Amino acid sequence: MKSMKVLMHRVGIHICCITSSYFIFVASAFTQNDDIDQIGAPDSSPANYFLEQPEATKYAVILTGPSVGEETISTFRQWSFSLHDILIRDYGYSSDAITLLIERGEEAFPDNPRVDGACDIAGIQAQFAELQSKVQPGDQLTIFLIGHGSGRDEESKFNIVGPDITGEQFASILDNFESQDLVIVNTTSASYGFSTSLSGEGRVVISSTRSPAERYDPIFSRYFIEALENKNGDRDKNNRVSMLEAFTYARQSVDQWYEDQGRLASEHAGLDDNGDVLFSLDPTPTELDGRLAEIAYLDVLVSENEDLSPEALALKARVQQLERNVFILRGRKADFLEDDYWQQMESLLIDLARTTGQYNDLLQQ
Repeated sequence: MKSMKVLMHRVGIHICCITSSYFIFVASAFTQNDDIDQIGAPDSSPANYFLEQPEATKYAVILTGPSVGEETISTFRQWSFSLHDILIRDYGYSSDAITLLIERGEEAFPDNPRVDGACDIAGIQAQFAELQSKVQPGDQLTIFLIGHGSGRDEESKFNIVGPDITGEQFASILDNFESQDLVIVNTTSASYGFSTSLSGEGRVVISSTRSPAERYDPIFSRYFIEALENKNGDRDKNNRVSMLEAFTYARQSVDQWYEDQGRLASEHAGLDDNGDVLFSLDPTPTELDGRLAEIAYLDVLVSENEDLSPEALALKARVQQLERNVFILRGRKADFLEDDYWQQMESLLIDLARTTGQYNDLLQQ
């Protein structure tokens, strides 16, 4: 174990000791290989999702509904445009991979190249139909909802221009993306009922509220975007922000904000990533919710301004896959005998350390 720790230290891998076991944090990046087979994952496990293959593409859709009041309108717009720019600057997205539907679209923003259309039924249906025509199996689609919500259960709605869209209606649109990995981040007020309609196997669904009664405008979106900006939410120092990390950063920041204000919290965010429609307020990789969110990342493998050789790209993808396998194995520790678990973990970590070293050496050439 000591020699393995030295090797990991030399390639920049960080280890923190939590209780009696090692919580492994690794540096760099993710794709697909045969290593996952040695973990013996069942068909329904996270091993089958968010593989991040080199040929896969990541898309993002930002839906921002209308509001009233100058301050609220300004805030929703700021969040939307900041999120758009952060995805390009910090996560390697091209503008063509991001769709922004906001308020009345070009009518309200005639000179803003970031705006793709109005946030109304017609605009939403048209944009998702266009996405459906170009996405490929294994691609990732991340959807952000910013604005107001209302209603409860089947009648829960996301407030848009014109007739509002219900969770059931939106779920029927997303059913067309069964072969893609989906992340839905619903930051609206009264978001819970709408979010439960979107729960499903292989999906990470985040809701800024836990009840239709939480109708006040949440500040969750502010801190979720802050977690993504400059990768502030990167807790394990691997230069990436998983959806679990972003959620945890935002939830803790919201709790701290209410505490600092001396106010009783009027919002409680939840996450569901196992399709059981039960949202966890404090998800962890070892519990029912958190395992999938831990391996769901926004960043693309190669950004437009990154010039990687085929060899470097293959190594980067290999590093990210090994890191992913470490997380999956750690989340399933209870399924193994102690010796078997550490034998598999050691094998993965040594491979990860060596591959990370090869990748870093290649970048320095």
